[in-house]
Amino acid sequence: MKLLVLALFIAGAYGCGLPTFRPVVTRVVGGEDARPNSWPWQISLQYNNQGEWRHTCGGTLISNQWVLTAAHCISSGREYRVVMGKHNLVETEESAVFMGTANIIVHEQWNAFFIRNDIALIKMASPVTFGNSISAACVPAADSILANNYPCYVTGWGRLYTGGPIADILQQALLPVVDHATCTKSDWWGSQVKDTMVCAGGDGVVSGCNGDSGGPLNCQNSAGAWEVHGIVSFGSGLSCNFPKKPTVFTRVSAYIDWINSKMVSY
Repeated sequence: MKLLVLALFIAGAYGCGLPTFRPVVTRVVGGEDARPNSWPWQISLQYNNQGEWRHTCGGTLISNQWVLTAAHCISSGREYRVVMGKHNLVETEESAVFMGTANIIVHEQWNAFFIRNDIALIKMASPVTFGNSISAACVPAADSILANNYPCYVTGWGRLYTGGPIADILQQALLPVVDHATCTKSDWWGSQVKDTMVCAGGDGVVSGCNGDSGGPLNCQNSAGAWEVHGIVSFGSGLSCNFPKKPTVFTRVSAYIDWINSKMVSY
């Protein structure tokens, strides 16, 4: 019953995955500025560096108190906050909400060496009120797999290019899904990619980059709602846009039971 209530809450009255300001989703090659507040579940995870808050990763709001991000974004001993309703990280925006954390739950089997189970949940200090600039993404059905070339979008404030600056304005980029059979070919990622991961991109033109980590792979379902199918995990160390080295995401649908169990327990 608790899991049923939780599922209904996530898809609550405001409607998960249905932004007030719909994203302008074009087939533009390369990243582009997102429409303000069109990805209202996108958060900036920031850490306190001697009194100065710095963006370190992205994340996805999946309820009014819970954020999904990557395990590799979390360092023990650091103080974090979740920033919601942001478009430009360097400007003061009335829509922005800043929230401390109550619990940070890193997957028990997170392996930094092999990059396995790269997933974490953050429970914010208190619930946030949903509105035009802040709402939750939907989570996909357990074990669901997207077809090859399914059109999804990565969003974040990551570096604009290899070695370049962190973006001020939230970026979006079309990243079609690369199926498991292709992504595990020897000249792609090979055995580094497991079935708990999903690949997207790999055309050598656009990909996730440093600073996008933890952020969502946004994919629209048949009903028109946006689901978070992936969490930015890793990419090529040579370049942010390297051919046959698509961005690799933690596949959210492989962890639905884990997500539900933690959200009920904490």
